[in-house]
Amino acid sequence: MLESKHQILKIIFALVLGAIAYFISLTAFNSTQSELLGIIVLLVTLWTNQALHLGVVSLLPIVLFPAFGIISTKVTTVNYANPIIYLFLGGFLLAIAVEKTKLHLHIADKLLSIFPSTPRGMIFSLAITTGLLSSILSNTTTTLLLISIAIFLTDNAKLQMRFALAIAYGASIGGILTPIGTPPNLILLGIMQEHNMQLIPFFKWIMLVAPLSFIMLISVSLLLSIGVSDIKIEKKIALNTLNGAQKKVMFLMLGLIVVLLVNAPIRPYWNGLGMSESGILLTFGLLLFIKPFDILQWNEDSIKIPFSIIFLFGAGFSIAKAFSQTGLADEVATYLLSITHLSPILLLFSVAILITFTTEITSNTALISIMLPVIYSVSEQAGIDKTLFMMVATLCASYAFMLPIATPPNAVAMSSGVVKVSDMLKYGFVLNLLGIFFIVIIAEYFWKNFL
Repeated sequence: MLESKHQILKIIFALVLGAIAYFISLTAFNSTQSELLGIIVLLVTLWTNQALHLGVVSLLPIVLFPAFGIISTKVTTVNYANPIIYLFLGGFLLAIAVEKTKLHLHIADKLLSIFPSTPRGMIFSLAITTGLLSSILSNTTTTLLLISIAIFLTDNAKLQMRFALAIAYGASIGGILTPIGTPPNLILLGIMQEHNMQLIPFFKWIMLVAPLSFIMLISVSLLLSIGVSDIKIEKKIALNTLNGAQKKVMFLMLGLIVVLLVNAPIRPYWNGLGMSESGILLTFGLLLFIKPFDILQWNEDSIKIPFSIIFLFGAGFSIAKAFSQTGLADEVATYLLSITHLSPILLLFSVAILITFTTEITSNTALISIMLPVIYSVSEQAGIDKTLFMMVATLCASYAFMLPIATPPNAVAMSSGVVKVSDMLKYGFVLNLLGIFFIVIIAEYFWKNFL
């Protein structure tokens, strides 16, 4: 009974915060845009205080957006079938197979034998390994492949949470290291090409971004290592050679990595295969049900798929669509046009803050697609380096660490079941601020000399 009353109080608190956000928003936006902001505050609060299950809250946009006339049911529900959701589905199937065959025991055993078996040693190794892999593979794919291995390294709940966040944050940080590491980077290059701007060569991009990635990976590792130095990590079991089922899954995963590498374009040297990454992952996931692999059985294993995370991403895409449809994204963008009188470094900080915290509640790909043309215009009017400002905005779109809907790796970390939204908020807020600071300082005092 007490728990039920506590839940009701949490829901009422979320409704009150949503209403307050609505009335405050009316001072700057129209009624529909204010309703959208009020609903977003309601959803974020419910995700955070866990008054309702994650999956239930993530389905609320299908009810609330049409009810308030923000976007129709049809427009809302289409976002729950976004192609990236099938990338997640394929990745989840692979993760289930790894766990079912206990292949993660062997991989975890190898990790513990290579890296220092201390909390700090493992956090550093997980963040750096994920960061490097994410520079050539999709950060979503990398996180999906590594998350179940990371949380198996220990039975300590506090450490499992830190390890999962090290994987998620490492993937977002490493994704910016190459032009192909994350979709916003490719969108930047596409818009630069549209405006006949000089493109940043592949290896020059790496040279510019490597210091930022290195500093952020170290910062994440140090932050997540606080308060866990006294916890021991021990090998759980002495392992023999791989059995037949484990070899099949290992073969499939290696094949997946090869296909993903060959599929990735490295312009102007290689255009890639042009295959959909979502299709590739789903194909490899479905192969697990088919002979000769025959690892998964639908009736037995499909119940392990975290559909609440799939619905969470649908909610994120729906919010992004509502931002665009209601004109709220354009209203936010016009804010930038009103601050072109600021000094370049203050303007850089304004762009970084706006993009980083807006990305927390909408898709980084959708946001950067909307904002980069605006930032190009702002830079032109202010007479400042367009490439510099557009690059700052692009990287900030990937450096959102606070909420599970902010980036795919954050959502995957939530799907592991060892991370709470409150944990992500706590560490993510600090990392957001560090990311903004380091991006702007490096842009102003390093990139400016090379772009």
